[in-house]
Amino acid sequence: MTDIRIPKDALVLIGDGAKALFFRNRGSAMVPKLAIESVMEPAAAQAEATAMPGATPALPDTRQAEERFAAEVAEHLYRRAHDNAFADLVVVAAPRVLGSLRKAMHKCVADRVRAELPKELTSHPVAEIERALSS
Repeated sequence: MTDIRIPKDALVLIGDGAKALFFRNRGSAMVPKLAIESVMEPAAAQAEATAMPGATPALPDTRQAEERFAAEVAEHLYRRAHDNAFADLVVVAAPRVLGSLRKAMHKCVADRVRAELPKELTSHPVAEIERALSS
């Protein structure tokens, strides 16, 4: 069981080393209703998708790639915090990614974190994520 209360209108980050899903809680703290706002993938993956056909990109070390992506996500959160796009943040991420996010997170973002959950939920449907966060 989790003991997470997601404030209404809180930004909810569901992430792993290859994808960050940003939701807004349109429900209550007791019964979250997540609405997708955006999806973020590593800049390297986006560049590879537009690379010339037939080119074989070098595969980066997984841990280093996760840390770079965590830094990209932390920078994105910093820009959104600077724009006052959220007052409350809930972070759900694979344990290793959560650790990298904590290290990369600016203080003004860390101060808005209301809860963390070390769990990988990026591949789950929204209804399952909501259940996991409210159980």
